[in-house]
Amino acid sequence: MNALLHWLDDLSGPVVYAVIVALVFAEDALFFGFVLPGETAAIVGGVLARRGVVDLVWLTVAVVVAAVVGDGVGYEMGRRLGPRLLGSRPLRRKAERVERSRDFVRRRGPAAVFLGRFVALFRSFVPALAGASGMPYRRFLLYNALGGVIWGVGNVLLGYVAGAAYQRAESLVGRTVALVAAVVAVVAFVVWRVRRYRRDHA
Repeated sequence: MNALLHWLDDLSGPVVYAVIVALVFAEDALFFGFVLPGETAAIVGGVLARRGVVDLVWLTVAVVVAAVVGDGVGYEMGRRLGPRLLGSRPLRRKAERVERSRDFVRRRGPAAVFLGRFVALFRSFVPALAGASGMPYRRFLLYNALGGVIWGVGNVLLGYVAGAAYQRAESLVGRTVALVAAVVAVVAFVVWRVRRYRRDHA
């Protein structure tokens, strides 16, 4: 993270946008997350926004769009290539992660798309597995967009607020964003139970 921050700090604003967007996009579209997590790039972007290198609002929009579109590309790759993609040499080296992600999608369905966005272990593989499993795209897009917005805004703002203390921000990101995700999940579950109760007693 240190090296990435110092490198980007010496570049012009447009190049910083391009690099951060590319890293966030590649995490899910190209299974790049096990090399450099997209959340690291988003946090570094927030730190640079605090320093005035880039604009906070435009950076946040760019990170959210890159996250959602990257997941969408991963979904399409999984839908079109399926087993051939999962059996490719780079992913065979990550067989344990792929299998755990596949089990996660099987057990949680669309919720795995939302929750997987906040877990580095699953974030790179869940979109492709959702596509390979035949999940309807509209359902995937809904949960993907919800997760992408919360994840993108949360990471960029965390980096911005932390400012110079970006190393501390990286250690806090998992707990902070996971807490937000948990609250959203609980609210969604309560709404679903209330609607089901009303339907059953109608």
